[in-house]
Amino acid sequence: MTLADDAVLVLKGYEDQPELCRSYLDHLAAHPDGMWKSCRAGHLTASALVIDPERGRVLLTLHRKLRMWLQMGGHCEPGDPTLAAAALREATEESGLSGLTLLPGGPVRLDRHAIPAPCHWHFDVQYAALAPSGAVPVVSDESLDVRWFPYAEVPDVADGSVVRLLEATRARL
Repeated sequence: MTLADDAVLVLKGYEDQPELCRSYLDHLAAHPDGMWKSCRAGHLTASALVIDPERGRVLLTLHRKLRMWLQMGGHCEPGDPTLAAAALREATEESGLSGLTLLPGGPVRLDRHAIPAPCHWHFDVQYAALAPSGAVPVVSDESLDVRWFPYAEVPDVADGSVVRLLEATRARL
């Protein structure tokens, strides 16, 4: 099974956001390269909100290029067997945390957002990852900073997409 095949299965099993989900599936059907950064019409990405429910906090990264506090995530790579594996890989790389586990039940949300040329869209498939107790993050080359934020502070530092992801994650917990 290819990563694109996995993405289609994941999206067909995703029951929320039906119109947005359909646009993801239509994109993949129209673009055989729709999983990859090279697809100029847009491509799927995988992200994960790293959460510590015991302490009521989330780990966000200050993205080096965008200079925004975001969840961990990024482009799929040819070695990623699944979207979930891509999200977990990205979360691990960008947080410096080992032992992350994805929240069961598949993606938590979808978020399609415009990005600068030459590409036009990220079709982000968003998961949530549970941090191990006592986890201490490390800043990666892709970030200016990584920091734990209490749930209540997230709306003050992050945009609406991160706030909606946190709300959906907390609802699933």
